[in-house]
Amino acid sequence: MKNIKTAIIDIGSNTIRLVLYSYNKNEGLHEFGNIKTVARLRTYLLPNGEMSEDGIQLLADTLTAFRLILADYNVTDVKAAATAAVRQAINNEQIIERMKQETGIKIDILTEEEEAYYGFIAVAHSMDTPSAITIDIGGGSTEITLFVNKKLQRTYSFPFGTVSLKQKFVKGTMINIEEQEQLKAYVKEQFSSLQWIKNIGLPVIAIGGSARNIAQVHQQKHNYPLPGVHQYEMKRTDLVELRNYLSEFSFENLKRLDGLSSDRADIIVPALEVFITLMSVVESQTFQISKKGLREGLIISRVLQGNSQAYDKYNVFDESGRRLALAYGRKEEEVITLVQLTEQLYRECCQIGMFEFLELDLDLLKKAARVYAIGEYIELDSSSQHTFYLIANQSIEGLSHVDRVKLALLASYKNRDYFQRFAQPFEHWITKEELKKLRDFGALLKFVYALNMTKRNVVKKIVVEQVNEIIQIKLTTSERAIAEMTQAEKQKKHIERVFKKNVQLIFKD
Repeated sequence: MKNIKTAIIDIGSNTIRLVLYSYNKNEGLHEFGNIKTVARLRTYLLPNGEMSEDGIQLLADTLTAFRLILADYNVTDVKAAATAAVRQAINNEQIIERMKQETGIKIDILTEEEEAYYGFIAVAHSMDTPSAITIDIGGGSTEITLFVNKKLQRTYSFPFGTVSLKQKFVKGTMINIEEQEQLKAYVKEQFSSLQWIKNIGLPVIAIGGSARNIAQVHQQKHNYPLPGVHQYEMKRTDLVELRNYLSEFSFENLKRLDGLSSDRADIIVPALEVFITLMSVVESQTFQISKKGLREGLIISRVLQGNSQAYDKYNVFDESGRRLALAYGRKEEEVITLVQLTEQLYRECCQIGMFEFLELDLDLLKKAARVYAIGEYIELDSSSQHTFYLIANQSIEGLSHVDRVKLALLASYKNRDYFQRFAQPFEHWITKEELKKLRDFGALLKFVYALNMTKRNVVKKIVVEQVNEIIQIKLTTSERAIAEMTQAEKQKKHIERVFKKNVQLIFKD
């Protein structure tokens, strides 16, 4: 499948959302439109199990408006998927038929298993966490999955969500302490019924709007230096602290709180209580947020049906790194050369005792080699600043936030002064020893980049030897490499600081 331009209509219990996507091999999955309506369809379920006429009409009006928006965007390929609120309505068949007749939109009701599965697909193909418990809490249901080494093991759907929990336990607008305790006891009993999540100790990955809002509020509260919530990580103590903090707010003040959608002001504390309780049952200390969920899972599954090689859940960064380099003018042949030369130089340096060989270090170096100096695409003279900004300020699938900073520091390396300046806001994230290693690795990358000055990929082999007090670097080329020789001589001062010895370059073809 080469190109897709499509829309997903996600009919949830709390919100109805229209998201527009494009996909092609080089750019990957791109979201170019996102429209949300807060419908809270769960509140329109009557005691007899039917969805009321008011709820059905609200759904019809929303879909009609979405249809007009789709026409404006000239998108005709549409998949509408309904979850708990419609699934739980005993008159859902009539609702589906009526929507088809009145709006022209055919709705598929996802089963509980399908809803959980698509959430897992999105997480597995956009995060590097190998094993975890996922939780997707919506307005009317909560899906739990267990995956190990990126393979789905178990799924379960509970018939409660933020909206239904509020209906069940909260009498006023905001939950009070007594109601919190009742809600916690109920949720703990429900989660504890799943023997396969108890005391397993894996990270908990949260999907959905409530999780995203919690991350955004936490980031605002702590002046977090990076943008984006995908792969953001918190501890259980962070969630408890945030719950206690938000419990002190009035409803009106919560609606004005930065990072929190006003439509979630009354359900954010119940959502936090659910997450904290799940972490307690799982005995997990790590809470991660996935911005990718049901909608992305639907699209990724469709892309994989057309091209099974489009995503690799076991090497998530490989594809996102390839697309990032391509977006900023880096040709595939150049990337391959930079990665190969970087690996050769690192291994040679380890052979003479300059570094202790570690697979994790080599992996990080190879990732950085892929995107080294991509800021040149914007402006050559200020390449370092642009490179750091481009990498640090966008979510990169398959990288934690800490690893994203490390990648940005390596790929933007110009000199020690610039490195220190870029690293300063993150010094509490990375130890001094690790920063020194990153700085040395940055110098290696800068030297390697000089070896492909003309983008002809002429340097084929690197051998490093220590002769007395001199480090000899022997470089085999496939043809004349005057520009590479000149630039390498200019940049060798950076690796001389790493070696603490003079470096002699020997080029031969």
